[in-house]
Amino acid sequence: MSAGRPLPGAYPSDPAAPRLLAVSDLHIGHPENRAVVEGVRPTTPGDWLLVAGDVGEQAEDIGWALGLLADRFAQVVWAPGNHELWTYPGDPLDLRGEQRYRHLVELCRGLGVLTPEDPYPVFEGHGGPVRVAPLFLLYDYTFRPPGARTTEEGLAYAHRTGVVCNDEFLLHADPHPSREAWCRLRVAATEKRLAECVAADPDGPPLVLVNHYPLVREPTRILRYSEFAQWCGTVATADWHLRFPVAAMVYGHLHIPRTTWHDGVRFEEVSLGYPREWQARTTVRPLLRDVLPNALPDRPVRPRPPSRTEPE
Repeated sequence: MSAGRPLPGAYPSDPAAPRLLAVSDLHIGHPENRAVVEGVRPTTPGDWLLVAGDVGEQAEDIGWALGLLADRFAQVVWAPGNHELWTYPGDPLDLRGEQRYRHLVELCRGLGVLTPEDPYPVFEGHGGPVRVAPLFLLYDYTFRPPGARTTEEGLAYAHRTGVVCNDEFLLHADPHPSREAWCRLRVAATEKRLAECVAADPDGPPLVLVNHYPLVREPTRILRYSEFAQWCGTVATADWHLRFPVAAMVYGHLHIPRTTWHDGVRFEEVSLGYPREWQARTTVRPLLRDVLPNALPDRPVRPRPPSRTEPE
């Protein structure tokens, strides 16, 4: 595989030590991406794989990809992205909002894939033990563009510039009154669950949080179009990596794979992205990121702005 292409697998390591690996934004509706997923293999039979959303849009595709990965990895853990929640006109799965999400949860359970609705599992391999917490939080338009004082002002600016996420047309919040209302409910329930988890075992393993969106706004500062950050998270989670014992935070959505550190906590953006994006990268980076890496040298990709308004 040529330089700049995603390499199936992770960094070489002790073959006896299972790894906690992560990826997101597989977008297997693109044939090139489907071929990449077909080539993914674990480094050891005990490897776990965290999938931080945007596997695809169609339930059939999502089931194919997660089923293939579940057959190869000791455990797959999934957190939904925005694309999984899209409902196209004429979609064979015509469910919307909460019903669509619950359908995908049951699909995952049938494959043995863990979801945000399941107990948080403990990974005991290399770098562990850690408790893996897949999250489903959405966004609430609080990552506003410069000068916007309200959600309405931020969205109006985005519509004037033409940088508008397809969620506005395809991601429905039914039965909730809005996407931001759904987000508030998810944030409150998840915050309570994390607090209860830590309180029940205060000396237990630290957390690896897995969410489609970053928990802090800083990673979105690199977006070429700042107005797109409105669809990339919520300020309500800005201190979660400090309030809870977090070993690492895994996310995707931005299509800018890289490692950053916030208050001493490792944040991993693990996107594959669209073919035009990963084919253009000039620095080799393994497709599957090691969430709890050893001392082997890392080769981070130089952050590259999305080619247009990505992610969609």
